Amino acid sequence: MRDTGRRSFIQGLASASAACVFGGAMSARAVQTQPWPTRPIKLVVTFPPGGSSDIVARVLAPLLSEKLGQSIVIENKPGAGSSIGAQIVAHSANDGYTLLVSNSAALSIAPSLLQSPGYDPVRSFEHLAYIGAVPTVFAVHPSVPANTLRELVSWIKEQPAPVAFGSGGAASVGHLVGEQFAQTLKLSMEHVPYRGAGPMRADLLSGHIKIAIDALPQNIALQKQGRLKLLALTSPRRVAQAPAVPSVAELGLAQLVSENFVGISAPAGLPKALGEKIATAVRQISARADFAQSLETQGFVMRDMEASAFSKLIAEQHQAWAGIAKKTGARL
Repeated sequence: MRDTGRRSFIQGLASASAACVFGGAMSARAVQTQPWPTRPIKLVVTFPPGGSSDIVARVLAPLLSEKLGQSIVIENKPGAGSSIGAQIVAHSANDGYTLLVSNSAALSIAPSLLQSPGYDPVRSFEHLAYIGAVPTVFAVHPSVPANTLRELVSWIKEQPAPVAFGSGGAASVGHLVGEQFAQTLKLSMEHVPYRGAGPMRADLLSGHIKIAIDALPQNIALQKQGRLKLLALTSPRRVAQAPAVPSVAELGLAQLVSENFVGISAPAGLPKALGEKIATAVRQISARADFAQSLETQGFVMRDMEASAFSKLIAEQHQAWAGIAKKTGARL
């Protein structure tokens, strides 16, 4: 009787396993053959509202909804250097209903600062569409007696204690650029990570911190209002949106050149047809004059890119930032 019971149990397991295998295969085929999308699509942003990724998501969402015929739900999932949101997407079903607003922090930087990020920046995703990039900017409170980056360096060296600099969060581009800036020029500085650029900027405007390294778009208006001073862009050249702000390259600090890209990615294994449909939709929207203008006026540099080139860019950035992280000793 015992043998009979054991055989029945093993046969039951085998049947269940077969059902899972064939059921999974049928589900995969169903995803490819059924109409898509038939329900709302989640767009996961790895930062709180107010940052560059969030700006892109909110401009993109209504246009993507119109093109795909389904509502787009934006979900802000910040934390752990943007890795929380990236993990959520990496471990989601590869059915096209969960997409990542991919960015440099989540894919190029955080994996090098965490012992176990829970995802691989290249293998865990299908990188579908590059949208644009934003340079970061050295922004200072008006009370700081410096109108150039050189004057800022002199002022920092005169201070009796380490000077705090803020960024939108640990593992952000601002974090790594600040660490590299301090190390390169032998400055005594201390990083203050915030849970997003919004709260960081509030502290900068109030004078609670005096220096921040932040994405350019949100700071252009603040400079025009005289509420902040922008001393240098981390770009290879000046940009049309802020023509008076010099680039670090022209100031002799080309090693600080860095831009935060923003794009759309999906979990690895996404059916090719769905990937192409999403990529085509996003690239068509990016080519629209109204979409491009809405982002360019805020400091974004737009660029069309094939999915394969986007994946290559992410791999190259990840390798480059890993070297900087190791050199500066930055950790999460």
